[in-house]
Amino acid sequence: MKKKNLGLNTICTHVGETPDEQFKGAISPIYLSSSYEYMDVDVKRYPRYFNTPNQEYLSKKIAALENAEAGMIFGSGMAAISTTLLAFLKSGDHVVVQKDIYGGTRNLLEEHFNNYRIEYSFTDDLNIEDFEKLVQHNTKMIYIETPSNPLLKIVDMEAIASLAKERGLITAIDNTFASPVIQNPIDFGIDIVLHSATKYLGGHSDICAGAVVSSQEHMDTIWNIAKNLGGSLSDFTVWMLERSMKTLGIRVKRQQRNARRLSEYLDVHEAIKVVHYPGLRSHPNHELAKKQMKGYGAMMSFELHDSINPQEFLNTLQLIKPSMSLAGVESTMLQPSETSHALLSEQDRAEQGIGDNLIRFSVGIESRNDLIMDIDQALAAVMNTESLVNN
Repeated sequence: MKKKNLGLNTICTHVGETPDEQFKGAISPIYLSSSYEYMDVDVKRYPRYFNTPNQEYLSKKIAALENAEAGMIFGSGMAAISTTLLAFLKSGDHVVVQKDIYGGTRNLLEEHFNNYRIEYSFTDDLNIEDFEKLVQHNTKMIYIETPSNPLLKIVDMEAIASLAKERGLITAIDNTFASPVIQNPIDFGIDIVLHSATKYLGGHSDICAGAVVSSQEHMDTIWNIAKNLGGSLSDFTVWMLERSMKTLGIRVKRQQRNARRLSEYLDVHEAIKVVHYPGLRSHPNHELAKKQMKGYGAMMSFELHDSINPQEFLNTLQLIKPSMSLAGVESTMLQPSETSHALLSEQDRAEQGIGDNLIRFSVGIESRNDLIMDIDQALAAVMNTESLVNN
């Protein structure tokens, strides 16, 4: 059967399995060898070349989920991002980057790209005009992230791809927040799709990994520098990632259903100033999200009333974990100003709308009523009702 004819959960379960030729086991064996025969073989395998059996086959699964020709697995999301950027950008080149991106990516650009004499420009907003006006004679790439971390802003992928093709540019997107279950950027003309596989692809908060998928031509370019930078992933972790991805579709769809209900609950709560979730009709990019996403995902953020101490709120939660990272089966919350975007300056955070009372919420698979009860009790414990009324 052709991969394109297979359903989501079938791809998650079966595509990219490493064959067990010896014992015919039902799951992929782990090939832990770091040394392989090199004479009279079709492929000279080496872990740093991203082509051990487990690495090779799992890459096919992720590529199939994103409708891409090929892919690679990395040791972290930032390894995937940094390697991809350096594969296509050299001294004297320029990249247009959307204003709202993951803090680690922005920190990479601001702390290190000047050393490589690679120029970059951040957009003022996320309209196509904001990207178009920044394209220069030496621009080589447009880099986006949608939905964005942590404000869940939505970028028009089709418009970005059209602009890039007109100007002969490469497009790359961080698709971590959506996952391949919710969004497939290649279908909208984007060239390169990146994931922090630590998040939804892994889904159990127990591995660190990254992934890149694209055309075979682009992946060859990425591989050419990746083998020298050395950001490969151990085969045991690759095996764990494949195991986790078998339930990717089931997990994400359950998390998404929970998120839709939780966003509606938070949206009318007196202690919450605003909820950032593209599934809400009040979200400024709701219609665009409806057009390019299959649902609205399981990530959101919300802003607590000014009278509430965010750390007290997080510490009062009993079920939801105040925890780094996101997208595990368990629900987690955090302050982006203290975690994911802590490396940015206070001014940069303010310009992006990331205040201390912003809470990022990764919705898990628990019973919705239990999550609501936990948030209710935490808000009740820290709320100053008089301050809420007066403000």
